[in-house]
Amino acid sequence: MRYSDVQVQPLREKKYKLLQPITYKDVTVPAGYRTNGADVPRVFWSFCPPNTSDILPAVIVHDYLCYLEAYKKADDYFEEILTLLKIRPWKVKILVHSVRIYHYLTKG
Repeated sequence: MRYSDVQVQPLREKKYKLLQPITYKDVTVPAGYRTNGADVPRVFWSFCPPNTSDILPAVIVHDYLCYLEAYKKADDYFEEILTLLKIRPWKVKILVHSVRIYHYLTKG
């Protein structure tokens, strides 16, 4: 999976609309799906800015799986896709741990 596989239309309020479906393994995110992108706390923006194109494919698949309430799969696929996108390992760890902690605190 590459960023070029993803075509989005920016919408208001930092949201994006997927223009073509994207597939990763057994998950197909349909065209028309809307995401708010990555919710990165402002304190981390200097080294993990939100909604950067390099992580967008992983974010879209993750958000869609969370929408389906498949949180474990969402987090696992998020890590896999970030690795496929050749995101630096330290950044992958930070991003993945962040979403796992968030799910643990909010979903139990």
